[in-house]
Amino acid sequence: MDAANSSQWLQPAFNDPVLDAQTSFRAALKALAEPGLVRTLDRALALDAMHPATYALCLAFLDGDTPLWLAPRFDTPAIRANLSFHCGCPIVIEREQALFALLDAAQLSDLSGFDNGSERYPDQSCTLLIQLDALDGGPLLHWRGPGIETVRDVDLPLTAEFWRERSARSAFPRGLDAFFAAGEQVLGLPRSTRVLDDTQNAEEAA
Repeated sequence: MDAANSSQWLQPAFNDPVLDAQTSFRAALKALAEPGLVRTLDRALALDAMHPATYALCLAFLDGDTPLWLAPRFDTPAIRANLSFHCGCPIVIEREQALFALLDAAQLSDLSGFDNGSERYPDQSCTLLIQLDALDGGPLLHWRGPGIETVRDVDLPLTAEFWRERSARSAFPRGLDAFFAAGEQVLGLPRSTRVLDDTQNAEEAA
């Protein structure tokens, strides 16, 4: 897509680019620092298939040094044009090249290929930006780890396949950090968080 053709797809991003970017960035980091707590992320409008919180995450995190992989739902002319113009992020075809990945629920049964970092450079892993229809209504799971005083119950509408895929790529400090967005809300899941079901909790207590 050349510049002449992409300009027709452009729409405004943040109303106040500096203040809104800072506010969104802090809200996202707070969501990751306190896993499982929902935060408001309402400084951006919806963009094509992206909810406001999803677009705000992109505007806050992406730049020319953050290659992005797009799930098919988000690989549209409008999204490509606006991310290129407002963020300058390169969009890559190979998952292995991505520092960020923009996913929807249809992509969560296969996380293969996304870089989960190395022992020496765990911070170079891919961060998942996952858009859902809602941030509740799924199976109740128990989260433990840094940022959680004891245990936090979270009911994200995710299938067991996602949790298996996440577990297969978790070997702390390596792993995949994730943000879940829906509407104007965001929830963070860092690689350091352990996610347990009732059976695992019973085994730990025994």
